[in-house]
Amino acid sequence: QTQLFGVLLAAASNFLISVSLNIQKCSHLRLACQTEPKPYYTSKLWWCGITLLGLGEVGNFIAYGFAPVALVAPLGCVSVIGSAFISVLFLKKTMRAADILGGTLTVTGTYLLVTFAPNVPQELTARRVQNYLVSWPFLVYSILEIITFCILLYFYKRKAVKHIMVLLMMVALLASLTVIAVKAVASMITLSAKGKMQLTYPVFYIMIVLMATSCAFQVKFLNQAMHLYEATAVVPVNFVFFTTSAIISGVVFYQEFQSAALLSVFMFLFGCLLSFLGVFVIARNQREEHLQISFIDCGLIPGKKLTGKIQPDSRNSCYGTLNNEDDSVKSQS
Repeated sequence: QTQLFGVLLAAASNFLISVSLNIQKCSHLRLACQTEPKPYYTSKLWWCGITLLGLGEVGNFIAYGFAPVALVAPLGCVSVIGSAFISVLFLKKTMRAADILGGTLTVTGTYLLVTFAPNVPQELTARRVQNYLVSWPFLVYSILEIITFCILLYFYKRKAVKHIMVLLMMVALLASLTVIAVKAVASMITLSAKGKMQLTYPVFYIMIVLMATSCAFQVKFLNQAMHLYEATAVVPVNFVFFTTSAIISGVVFYQEFQSAALLSVFMFLFGCLLSFLGVFVIARNQREEHLQISFIDCGLIPGKKLTGKIQPDSRNSCYGTLNNEDDSVKSQS
């Protein structure tokens, strides 16, 4: 019953997040249509969306205290499928056949995840977290993760490699630490609320620091990916990487599949695969909506004809520049 409560709470929280994101998008569109646009933070609708977003994140945090990491993390697909269907109501988008197919695959995968998820009835006390921190599987996992992250960071910083896979792999490595810390903190707070005080142990505050630090750097690299690439490419890849890293961290740190049957593990992984496929189908062929920007006359720019045009492209590093202009024209301009 405790695990079922965590599942329902995680699903409801992710659905609430999808509603909040669509409400915020709706408020931005309404403000853009006004003759005198106002800042978005003056909109009551926007604040309503932010409030729902906060409630959804808090619900996800609490869910980690009642259900295994390997079960809560994949339920993030609920926000993806929910956003696709809710946008039809809030943003008046058309329902696509891909949305229905992707939704069906995701719902089927979610059902398999919940049915064959590992059953972890043990109480996650502070002393148990301390034992997990010094266990050999986690120490080996931590060393491999640090080495991989340093290699990716070297290519990112020194070689200026900002491929979407490099950025989102760093996000996933940080997310695995975030999930471990969130699970520990949420579980210790839950036990303390039940009367078994766990907040006096130093490991509780160590996990809080780990959670805040890893989450901050995770947001940094995720924002970088969102800046360089379209959301339709970032969201499904990030979901797959995040879910995979969360499941691996749950297996290594919390030993969630230690006593699971082989068939249950296979069906659980098959459910994950269906969820991943459903998210990619929903995100496929979606495009970002941009405002239509008209061509700009060149005017009396030296070396250019009056009929010449400039097409601004906000996604290009040379925003608003002339095409095929030589150095002399640049200097004259």
